[in-house]
Amino acid sequence: MSTTATKLYLVRHAEAEGNLYRRIHGQYDSLVTDNGYRQIAALAHRFTDIPVDAVYSSDLFRTCTTAQAIYRPKGLTLAARRDLREVSMGVWEDRTWGEVARTDAGQLGFFNATDARWQVEGGETFQILRERISGALRQIAGSHPGQTVAVVCHGTAIRNALAVFQGLSIAESANLPHSDNTAVSLLEFRGEEVRVVFHDDASHLPEEISTFARQRWWRQDTGSMADANLWFRPLDMEREEAFFRQCREEAWLDIHGSWENYDGDAFAADALAQWRQDRRALTCAMLGEKLVGLLHLDLGREAGQGIGCIPFVYMLPDYRKRGLGVQLIGQAVSVYRPLGRTRLRLRCAPDNLVAQRFYKRYGFYRVGSAAGSRVPLDLLEKYIGYGEDPRRG
Repeated sequence: MSTTATKLYLVRHAEAEGNLYRRIHGQYDSLVTDNGYRQIAALAHRFTDIPVDAVYSSDLFRTCTTAQAIYRPKGLTLAARRDLREVSMGVWEDRTWGEVARTDAGQLGFFNATDARWQVEGGETFQILRERISGALRQIAGSHPGQTVAVVCHGTAIRNALAVFQGLSIAESANLPHSDNTAVSLLEFRGEEVRVVFHDDASHLPEEISTFARQRWWRQDTGSMADANLWFRPLDMEREEAFFRQCREEAWLDIHGSWENYDGDAFAADALAQWRQDRRALTCAMLGEKLVGLLHLDLGREAGQGIGCIPFVYMLPDYRKRGLGVQLIGQAVSVYRPLGRTRLRLRCAPDNLVAQRFYKRYGFYRVGSAAGSRVPLDLLEKYIGYGEDPRRG
């Protein structure tokens, strides 16, 4: 048996959709965001001069993709393991934090406080997670005596592993810090002894690409979700048509400055027809009990091309520039991806510079001009399929 310690770099995955859209993604297989790819590049630079003998990750897309920063430049292969996955969130998977705060506030409180009483139908407990993740890391370290290994994993899993290796109970682990995306911890294994050399270091990330730099929830003592988390409910077009018309009218006047070419009856008729075909077509964005936005989907249009059409996205004026709008995009992804759609498509006025910047920031790109529209409109698309974005080199 080697007397040299095995070094194990434990790395959190890059920013993924759950981090951005404020959705619960434990073992839901989410994608890496555009900002996440920038974090991956920074992580690759960090590991340039660090010798690594083997690289492991969970088998989810966001960890396997992040691991490329380490194994590809070094000519290694990736060993993906299911037992390195994030904690299973059961029936909470891909729901918004805002929804769960309304429907299961007690259990959400237990989760945020790292309370052993946390239990969700179909999910794991903290104790099960601790045993699974610490056992997997010990096994990996045991397979590489005296070597250096990198393991790409998930935030809650890493936090619980660090607690186990520092001898902390579930209750005590609530005091541990959270880790930024691509943060690195270093463990040394020598037989049964494990030493945490450092943890949660994200010094390779400039502030402009740090996920935590844009969020507040992790600064709370209890780990509670302090950021504004939306929830979504269906809009009943027969009872709430006035709200739909209000949003359409406000948007048109805000963008175009006059009523020229506006046809509210046509907008409403299209929405009503689509809503009758599929109730998911119209969704209200809610902040607590307040209506703050509207999402309109056309689920039948261009379905054969793998496209998820979004005729209208709107935030009420009082709720703009608060980082909430992207959660409506997340809701569209949540509806369209299970239907096999690989692209979102929407239309945006070329002179609506605020909206153009917003969509570009969140991965949309221009693919052409809309035909037959009342006013000039750009067609914008966002890739939501698995694998490499065709635009990415």
